[in-house]
Amino acid sequence: MNKVILVTGANSGIGLALCERLLSVDIEGLQLCLACRNMRRAEAARSALLTSHPKAQVALLQMDTSSISSVISAAQEVKIRYDRLDYLYLNAGIMPNPQFDVNAFFKGLFSRNVITMFATGEGILTQQDSVTPDGLQEVFMTNLFGHFLLVRELESMLCLAGRTSQLVWTSSSNAHRSAFSLEDIQHKKGTQTYSSSKYASDLLSLALNTHYNKQGLYSSVICPGFVMTNLTYNILPSFPAFLWTLFTPIFWLQKPESLDPYAKYHSLTSGLGNNYTQPRKMDIDLEKSESLYEKLLQLEREVRKKLKDEQKESPP
Repeated sequence: MNKVILVTGANSGIGLALCERLLSVDIEGLQLCLACRNMRRAEAARSALLTSHPKAQVALLQMDTSSISSVISAAQEVKIRYDRLDYLYLNAGIMPNPQFDVNAFFKGLFSRNVITMFATGEGILTQQDSVTPDGLQEVFMTNLFGHFLLVRELESMLCLAGRTSQLVWTSSSNAHRSAFSLEDIQHKKGTQTYSSSKYASDLLSLALNTHYNKQGLYSSVICPGFVMTNLTYNILPSFPAFLWTLFTPIFWLQKPESLDPYAKYHSLTSGLGNNYTQPRKMDIDLEKSESLYEKLLQLEREVRKKLKDEQKESPP
């Protein structure tokens, strides 16, 4: 039977490269759905994929992970189109208004974290966040909570008896424990919004494994490495494309239950240009992941109640 795969944020960057990679591995047995905010760009992405793979089954789905109503509406559409979902790549993400903190950079040069700073950008990349019409922090909603709602909405499709399904989160080497706080999961008070959201997704992946593995749903985390995308173009100069390589792990080559829930699977390139994947232990713990999970469930209850109340107040 065909595998059904949904990729969020699939019209450019890592999402589009991932779709190209998926079709290159298994075009015959694949139904690929591109979930995108901008449908004009989604159509262009679909056309590009079909040019490379004319026989591919590529569908489009409009979804904005920064909008609660958009996520719920898109999930309902998925349930109408498909009777199951084998892989859900949670890739959509934003880093708005990135700024290079010069003072933090020079301070970091003389600290013991200098190597980490250069390798991951810890502490030197700041962002100016905004609030969505739903009243939530935009980065938190787009990168984390929108995906959490999507998983919850599609739970019946992802947890079918006798089958296994897999969630794959696009994380980052910029995901740092120091940027995240359980007392401020939306990162309203800080300037490391992107790092906070990515560390939260690492935590959430572990919690989802705890709660859903017995139902056949597994969650994994990947880090595609440093890649020149629309997001990084805003931070660094645009170097020639051939200098950068993307080799996103394709997880159906392994049984999902064999993957380490505490590991982040990094895509790397050797000095000789060979691509490989390396699992690295994440700086996460079960207690913190459970606390985040409970806070997200509570927030879910609140936003659903608010949405229901607004629907009651709206004229027929």
